[in-house]
Amino acid sequence: MGKRRRAAERRTAPPGVIGGVIALVVCGAGLTAYALYDGGSAAGETSATAHHQQVKSGPLSAAEVHTAATAFLTSWQHGRIADAAAATDDASAATALLTGYGKDAHLTGLTLTPGTATGAKVPFSVKATLAYKGVSRPLAYGSSLTVVRRASDGKPLVGWHSSVVQPDLRDGDTLVTGHAGTPPVKALDRDGGEVTAAKYPSLGTVLDGLREKYGKKAGGTAGVELRVVRGKASQQAKLSDKTLVTLSQGTPGTVRTTLDPALQAEAEGQVGKRPHASVVVLRPSTGEILAVANSEHGFNVGFQGSLAPGSTMKIVTSTMLFEKKLITPDASHPCPKTYKLAGWTFHNDDDSEIKKGTFKTAFGASCNNAFINFAPKLSNSDLTEEAQQVYGLGRDNWAIGVPTFDGSVPVQSGAQMGASLIGQGGVRMNPLNMASVAATVQSGRFRQPYLVSPDVDHRTLATAARTMSATTRSQLKEVMKFTADYGTAAKAMAGLGPDYGAKTGSAEVDGQKKPNGWFTAYRGDLVAAGVVQAGGHGGDTAGPIVADLLRKGG
Repeated sequence: MGKRRRAAERRTAPPGVIGGVIALVVCGAGLTAYALYDGGSAAGETSATAHHQQVKSGPLSAAEVHTAATAFLTSWQHGRIADAAAATDDASAATALLTGYGKDAHLTGLTLTPGTATGAKVPFSVKATLAYKGVSRPLAYGSSLTVVRRASDGKPLVGWHSSVVQPDLRDGDTLVTGHAGTPPVKALDRDGGEVTAAKYPSLGTVLDGLREKYGKKAGGTAGVELRVVRGKASQQAKLSDKTLVTLSQGTPGTVRTTLDPALQAEAEGQVGKRPHASVVVLRPSTGEILAVANSEHGFNVGFQGSLAPGSTMKIVTSTMLFEKKLITPDASHPCPKTYKLAGWTFHNDDDSEIKKGTFKTAFGASCNNAFINFAPKLSNSDLTEEAQQVYGLGRDNWAIGVPTFDGSVPVQSGAQMGASLIGQGGVRMNPLNMASVAATVQSGRFRQPYLVSPDVDHRTLATAARTMSATTRSQLKEVMKFTADYGTAAKAMAGLGPDYGAKTGSAEVDGQKKPNGWFTAYRGDLVAAGVVQAGGHGGDTAGPIVADLLRKGG
């Protein structure tokens, strides 16, 4: 993805704790470490002359960070909830969650050990005892807080988010200990082997989703657990409840998935080589999901990410152009260095251009303006309708067995519509969505991906309103094969032919030095798609991950 006028993207030897004392080490000129005792100043105290002082602004000093963090952590550790909450910028939300920490989560004996601050961010470790109906278990984890200035008076306070209390919490979530409402499940791969987060770290969120969907249907009984119970915002983001500690085991039910153990293990290994990488593998003839893996394990970007897909979206755009008979692969179609649309000037990568070439050449080179210059011939809703009606995207109705984000291609106008044609603007996808796009091209029709067979619970899978013509499919496979043979995907796809095709993508993100690198490809009856965030060009980053899985999958 080349230069353009950008649209906004939506888009971690601490001192010890002795005798109830928290010691914070602060690095700063003329400032030494000191200990704050239980009898120290309360977080909520104010000065009698405070109203005469000017509102303080500017960067926080090390002393201010130290004092604010110490006030909060000391008060919380000693159970002074009102004082701890007053040391934050949202006392109401802090009071509710900190109160629930003991009352609902049944966590006692709290010990907080601060680490060394980095700027305004202070890491700290947490130790507590989980005690419920005569059963107890120690709990330990790490967290962090960030000190901010209150807008009204510039006072340094802890910026409140639920994740300060426990990193798995999102704002609005709660911690609860008790009999879980949903029994556990034992997930199996397609060969009958057990799927665990210990074996496949990327699947922790998937297992949470399987439990939430199938726990009560699979015949198990619930145990006693400390769980993250999702609030309204997390539920809208399709996040599942999460078990943190099991006090007594329930009896799990059994759920069989479509995961291929060899491909899942390979996918885990591949994403482990790069930060911020995600990949999904599908079988296009059935829609079965064979693997999903993410470098980071707290959120399943592969299934639930919402990222601009960059030039991989040109597959959907080309489908629309072919169906409207606006172009054919071998038709002459230049790609100008710049193109002006509704007040924006769009650039190709490195300001390249193709003066005399075909549409297939532009697709293979991923030349942006060869797509954007069709905008005057299109209606604002054309791309949205193509994505929904042929590829099943953006309708929020996929039922794969766990929560997913099903893509978004909003109706846009002017320059934003032009940006959508190259996978920017308001278009949002994840590797599951883009693997499905390539699978639709390979098989000739949309088959909703699934992780659990619909035969298990008789659910209805999503369908597309229509199927692309045989001619359009042939044209798409021609340009994708050309890209794999001679274009931006050739290096990654070398040696994988002849029945193959690919598309690369790079998506710019505001405030990010390098673009997100995308790659989606098929080989025989296998499709994979991946993204490496802030990695650079897709052919160099996500491409090797995808190609390796296509190679290993035979």
